[in-house]
Amino acid sequence: MSFTYHRTELAAGMARQLLHPGPLEQTLQSGLFLSGPRRVGKTTFLKFDLIPELEKQGAIVMYVDLWAQPQANPADLVAGEISKTLKDLSAPHSTILSRLKAVSHLEVAAGGFKFGLKLDQLGKPEGTTLAQAIVELVDQARANVVLIIDEVQHTLGTQQGSDLLFALKAAREAVNKRPDTPGRFIFIGTGSHRAQVQELVVRGNQAFQGAESREFPVLGQDYVKFMLDQSGPQLQDMAPSLPAAYSAFQQLGCKPEELTKALQTLRAADGSIPADKQLPIIVKTLMVSAGDIELARLEQLGSLAGEVFSRICAAEDSAKGLYSAKALADYSRALGRDVGATDVQAALLALSDANLVMRKDHGRYEVTDPFVKQARRDQLLLLASDTPGLPTQGDQHGRG
Repeated sequence: MSFTYHRTELAAGMARQLLHPGPLEQTLQSGLFLSGPRRVGKTTFLKFDLIPELEKQGAIVMYVDLWAQPQANPADLVAGEISKTLKDLSAPHSTILSRLKAVSHLEVAAGGFKFGLKLDQLGKPEGTTLAQAIVELVDQARANVVLIIDEVQHTLGTQQGSDLLFALKAAREAVNKRPDTPGRFIFIGTGSHRAQVQELVVRGNQAFQGAESREFPVLGQDYVKFMLDQSGPQLQDMAPSLPAAYSAFQQLGCKPEELTKALQTLRAADGSIPADKQLPIIVKTLMVSAGDIELARLEQLGSLAGEVFSRICAAEDSAKGLYSAKALADYSRALGRDVGATDVQAALLALSDANLVMRKDHGRYEVTDPFVKQARRDQLLLLASDTPGLPTQGDQHGRG
């Protein structure tokens, strides 16, 4: 019995937009970048829903996870995946070819495709370029080719990563700009470092500047119902109601692992107290524990970064005015020293590098993970309640 929750409607809709875009979806041809907090189900969705749906609709899909080998050259990983795909299509009993034949009735010789490429030199300075390989793949397969790079932000900060993205842009232009192309090359990048993923489509010096950027849609109430249905026999009398479980899931940042922990704790709890009354207590304990882990990185960035982060947390939406005269005065008073705009800029850069905040617009920032934002708010409220006379969160950090 499978315990994987499938998001078939989301996958089908996304696949249609990518492979058969309407007039308002043409920007997807430039690339799609999905970002979201860690552990909200991005990779599970890619592997179990989106990739199967793309293949069902006739696309050849290649998947590379940069997190799996963070020390490796991203270009080598991508070249390796492309090479593996081409070798599969050249084999007599190709699994990809069998799937293509079933979907598109493609007629191919029994021996598979014949690629006139030196695969051992794929992506090398004097060898076959990624663009040449993908053009030939599209032309022979007469199909859309999709490349997914998971944790794409690992391409940032190195010349190798930058060169890879520009090589993929060249492949996109070589395939998609042809009026008679038999298929398109579609690039999808996903990542949990939301600030850096956003940078890949915003900054003018990036290869995919101007591509489509979207927040990864988190799981909702249907998933929580699925979990309760699956775990009901184990929970028995300690099964919470759907509203209580969904509220817990939201408080836990819509993270499946955290909900599982909460339900496991609930199963072992005292059965004399109703589940719906115990679950909020369990959630609060898990939030404090998880929040402490996430916020431990904040402590390492220094006092000013903590003050700036707290000010961003105080805003209901994205925070602005972080460099204002009032903000600088508040920082200076809290730290007992003069704080200038350059100091704040350095703090924001450190917070962004740590994946704690992201720039939403000019001068506007927000916390990358709502779960961490709430954890910091709770931390500040607890500090205020333990320190009589200390200003409340809103008083201390304002919303300017």
